[in-house]
Amino acid sequence: MADRQQRGNRGRGRARGFAGAGRGGQGQGQGHYQAEHAPVQQHRQEPSTSRPQQQRGGGGPAEAGAAGGRGAMRGNRFVPDVLRTRPVNSTVSKHGTKGKQILLQTNYFRVGRKDNESIFQYRVDFNPVVESSRLMSALVFNLKPVIGGYLFDGTQLFTRHRLRSDEVEYPTKDPISGQSYIIKLRKVGTIDGTTEMAFMIFNLINRRAMNGLKLTLIGRNYFDGQAKISIQQYGIDLYPGYVTSIRQHEQDVLMCAELTHRVMRTDTCYMMFKTCLNQGANWRDNYKRMVLGTVVMATYGKNNTYTINDVEFNTTPESSFETSNGKITFLQYYKERYNIIIRDPRQPMLVSRAKLRDVRAGKPELIYLIPELVRATGITDEMRRNFNLMRTLADYTRLTPDKRIQRLETFNQRLQSCEESADVFRFWQTELDRRLVEVPGRVLAEEEILFNANETNKVLAGPQADWQMAFRNNPMYMSVPLRNWFVVVSAGDQNLQDPQMIFCVVSNDKADRYAAIKKKTCVERAIPTQVIKARTITPKGGNVRTLMSVATKVAIQMNCKLGGIPWVLRNPLTSVMVIGFDVCHDTRDKSKSYGQKHPKFFSTVNHHSSGEELSNFMAQNVIKALHSYSNDFGGALPQRIIIYRDGVGEGQLKYVYEHEVGAIKEKLNMAYKDQAASKLTFFVVSKRIHTRLFHQKQNPIPGTIVDDIITLPERNDFFLVSQSVRQGTVSPTSYNILRDESGLNADQLQLYTFKQTHLYYNWSGSVGVPAVCQYAHKLAFLAGQYLHQAPHNMLEKKLYYL
Repeated sequence: MADRQQRGNRGRGRARGFAGAGRGGQGQGQGHYQAEHAPVQQHRQEPSTSRPQQQRGGGGPAEAGAAGGRGAMRGNRFVPDVLRTRPVNSTVSKHGTKGKQILLQTNYFRVGRKDNESIFQYRVDFNPVVESSRLMSALVFNLKPVIGGYLFDGTQLFTRHRLRSDEVEYPTKDPISGQSYIIKLRKVGTIDGTTEMAFMIFNLINRRAMNGLKLTLIGRNYFDGQAKISIQQYGIDLYPGYVTSIRQHEQDVLMCAELTHRVMRTDTCYMMFKTCLNQGANWRDNYKRMVLGTVVMATYGKNNTYTINDVEFNTTPESSFETSNGKITFLQYYKERYNIIIRDPRQPMLVSRAKLRDVRAGKPELIYLIPELVRATGITDEMRRNFNLMRTLADYTRLTPDKRIQRLETFNQRLQSCEESADVFRFWQTELDRRLVEVPGRVLAEEEILFNANETNKVLAGPQADWQMAFRNNPMYMSVPLRNWFVVVSAGDQNLQDPQMIFCVVSNDKADRYAAIKKKTCVERAIPTQVIKARTITPKGGNVRTLMSVATKVAIQMNCKLGGIPWVLRNPLTSVMVIGFDVCHDTRDKSKSYGQKHPKFFSTVNHHSSGEELSNFMAQNVIKALHSYSNDFGGALPQRIIIYRDGVGEGQLKYVYEHEVGAIKEKLNMAYKDQAASKLTFFVVSKRIHTRLFHQKQNPIPGTIVDDIITLPERNDFFLVSQSVRQGTVSPTSYNILRDESGLNADQLQLYTFKQTHLYYNWSGSVGVPAVCQYAHKLAFLAGQYLHQAPHNMLEKKLYYL
């Protein structure tokens, strides 16, 4: 498709840096990793925190060393307070009534306890202090005949049996070294009911039960190595796995179970090193570019995963690190600990930086890894550009709803039938329902797409919410005459006055050339551009008719960039400004649309550095949008402001609620001081969720809404399926209303949100999020990936970034 956009997808900026396409906070990248180990001594003693000393070559000053086990951090896991944005006794219903009633299946199972028995929580301390998680687990296991069944999570122990006193001490020994230890258990609480700590225990119980299935823990999720799929022609293995979470929903405690996959490359990081070395020239730089940011999995021990942050070419397996028993080389350590012989003693070492929370817990900051012993996970950019490879992966990972349901039911059956797993559930008096949870849903009516103001040209969006073919017989709602424009086929340096548009035909999708075009036209000048590959507009097999679809999409894009409007919907609200916010890489973006008879647009991008407050930018840019609105509509301000905030992780909700929403409201109160108060509605939009919905073992159609059973009692939230997919299982979007002053009921808010998903002009169909969020992401991606600076302010009111 023209100008590097295909359908309504969110781009790939989401996988890196500070949130992209709606993912997580700063530092979150593809995959998760547990910052565990590299060398742990045979006697389970941790290495010291000095940098490995060089046996050959020079070395830097001592700073950090190979990390050991998880230490005490696992027991100090943060249990967040529930962010309640819906009053406990609220009389305002969060449930809508409009639409056709249907019954849906979900990927949830009910979880229950057979009695009201309490669980006792004890703090665990070791004397002398133990930092290795393996040694801690081994020592606590020695107590099982005395204390009975338990769950141990680093420094916390949970059991159904109350110990003989609130503080007890037990002597024990390391089964390998014979060293004596004293374990002190101190009662710190009794857990019952539906507290967040109780749900943490539910999840621990479930993970303990999953251990019985002989799955492999990679990162935070379990994968079935025995069921791996080898794709030898591309040198990768595909591991199927499961993502589970248990929490309180509206009436019941439910477990969400979703299927996932992990791509594992069969070559090690050492093979990648040798490839770069054989290429000569800048092999060090090439190797760094290849491995930095990559998530790797150790081929020994517990298959832990790490993110590579650096390569130290002066540190090798012959280097030594400090332990409590003296220095030892990496070569010696792996031979003694794992009976592994390192083949190349001079290969450079990979460095992974431990998470901040692990460093606070006393773990070394840097973790050293040997390239021979780690495999890269995920796929590279080059792999993504391989159409055949991606299609092969899709054949295995894009499961249709009926196959997904079958796999989920099989997973449940395995948990119930595996004796070891069943024993865990029986001991903890916990029961997992065998049936998928059914929920009531509603399907909203199809929207009418309007192609002119008097509504004589209109079509229904259709059951799949796709109206691309309607452009064969209908004009665009508002077209801008294109009289002054250029087609650029080859390089030229002519300095002419600014045209309305520049059309660039390029031979391939080379990123640096695309960036140069966009910087020249979006930063130095203010000229919309259309960039298209020559292959895209070349007739296939001499059939010119195949270009009709391409020509239609290009025409729509060009009209939008000039200020035109391809289509509109009936807007049930007047005097409203709709704001979409998203972040991508190191750039912050806000894209906004607002309208009366037809929409007008305003967009702005902000660069932010690490540690800067998001709320400051959001509030300031809302005021900028208000000024633009006022200028366009005769000095008036909108009665309602609706914000769709994308790119928020679960752990960020409290900050967004307390700071971003508060800062925006404070600025609005100042702006509206001489007028009626503004009515602010603030949505958090979450697209990358694990919830799935099924209707008669098929995908629900666009317009399907669920606002009960699987929603959360402390939130004003709902799920919406707003788009159709041709392959696999459709993913609903979660909408969480943090603040609502609109005076609209649940039906009105849900319908208005559904309408917004029809207004993304880069795709003649509905998309998965409100159009303003899609525009926000598109602009943030352009600025963060190619411009690296703010675009020209003369472009603020055009959709130049499509």
